[in-house]
Amino acid sequence: MIPHEKALVERLKDEPFVLFGVNTDKDAARYRQEAAAMGVTWPNLFQGGTDGPVPTKWGVSGYPTIYVVDAEGVIRYRDLRGEALEQAVLRLIAEAKGEAPPEGSDADGDGDAHDGGGHDHDSDDDGDDDAVPATPLRPGR
Repeated sequence: MIPHEKALVERLKDEPFVLFGVNTDKDAARYRQEAAAMGVTWPNLFQGGTDGPVPTKWGVSGYPTIYVVDAEGVIRYRDLRGEALEQAVLRLIAEAKGEAPPEGSDADGDGDAHDGGGHDHDSDDDGDDDAVPATPLRPGR
């Protein structure tokens, strides 16, 4: 994932976008060394294990766990990968810039909520929708 994350951070550096990581390695010095070697330039929270406060509060049960949060601090997607992740990020950037209506809004006034273009939210093809209902960024509640 790191090459994709690096490319995303570089390509979107002038956009309203932030990537941050939560690291659960046990050894902080080794983590810093590996992050530098891999070219990780985005902020990371070191937790010292899977039982740290962030993984516990956020209910992280596997790695990597990805949350896509909008400009209002609402978790909009979880565990998207590849093209689905990129499309979700681009959609939320457009919303933040006022260039697209929020997903689920009745942007065309026809009484139907739309997701902005027929997006397939089943990124892992397991038959369920990987988009999560709008959730305030207050994990654990």
